[in-house]
Amino acid sequence: MSSSHPTLPRHVLRRLARGSYRSPQDPSAYASIEVRMERALAYVEAFRERSGQRITVTHLVAKAAADAVRRYPEANAILRWNRPYLRKHVSVCVLVVQPEHLGRVDLTTATVPDADTLSLQGFVNAMEERIQRVRQRRDAVIERGKRRSSRVPGLFMNGVLNLLSFVWYTLNVDLAWVGMPRDPFGSVAVSNVGSIGLERAWLAMVPYTRVALYLAPGAVRDAPVLEGGSLVPGKVMTLSCTFDARLLDHALAARVLRHIGDALEDPTSTWGPAASGSAPP
Repeated sequence: MSSSHPTLPRHVLRRLARGSYRSPQDPSAYASIEVRMERALAYVEAFRERSGQRITVTHLVAKAAADAVRRYPEANAILRWNRPYLRKHVSVCVLVVQPEHLGRVDLTTATVPDADTLSLQGFVNAMEERIQRVRQRRDAVIERGKRRSSRVPGLFMNGVLNLLSFVWYTLNVDLAWVGMPRDPFGSVAVSNVGSIGLERAWLAMVPYTRVALYLAPGAVRDAPVLEGGSLVPGKVMTLSCTFDARLLDHALAARVLRHIGDALEDPTSTWGPAASGSAPP
């Protein structure tokens, strides 16, 4: 039956969402935007030439995501006891492939803590150090964790992960004393699906990580774009987002995505001249 009541405030809708879903049921919601990439690609090339550093679109997306979460702190939330809590720090996690010549091919994570406090140059340095460390299997904590998980029978894996998540996040216990990192997956997870030739993909949420926001930049493609009333050749990328509907609504997800899109479409205004090292975070 229809109702004449006005639209419920967003915080009420989020409470209803939290009551509608129960882990491990899936509260995923999805959004995407199309981003003009000509300036971002030129910025990446200039950054590489001036600094000699490896930088990719993934770095720009990850850094812009950290800045967006700082600007919209309500997106930096975690669910504990079925209630939202704001994180104290902004960390960004990037999915990394470990190559076969160093063992079997594996997918792992590289996380930069306090990413919002770093300049773009500082973020690129920190992210590349983390990526190379995990890619070369030199991160003792991650490798120890993978060895331990490999010993868990598949029958018990769900229970073990749920227990770990409960202790890590619901109880908010620091497990550093047993060699486990604190909040290893951070506020936002980024996986560049364009690197495997996909134009768009929506990442599946991983419940035990308690990450509420997943970003998947796709392949940059040629496409007609409108400029001055005429269609001209352009470079376009789809930025897809999976988010936890219990914590974020579509309006908040849209603000985060639009902030990232604006940064990619005008990186010089966002971070200053390429590789200058002088721009604020």
